[in-house]
Amino acid sequence: MSDNELDGAARLFKALSSQSRLAIIRLLAGSPHTVGDLVATTGQSQPLVSQHLRVLREAGLVVVTRSGREGTYAIADQHVTHVVEDAIAHSLEDTTDHGSHTH
Repeated sequence: MSDNELDGAARLFKALSSQSRLAIIRLLAGSPHTVGDLVATTGQSQPLVSQHLRVLREAGLVVVTRSGREGTYAIADQHVTHVVEDAIAHSLEDTTDHGSHTH
């Protein structure tokens, strides 16, 4: 495994290291949303949502389509939704049963 592969994976996990960004990814996995939709759904401020979207966009995890001044955000690649859902499922596993799992 090359350093470039590990570096790319590390950047992905860094972009996903925020609970707020994970919530945005999960919302966008269902359908594209505008910033206004995400603000209303998450209860976060518009500047904060925009900052999270910038991080996700720079990491290549979301894309934006502009119509005038309004941007609609969508998942760039469905792989990221699988990573997020797998991480959530893993975190919900019974912590007392870790010894019997083979990975």
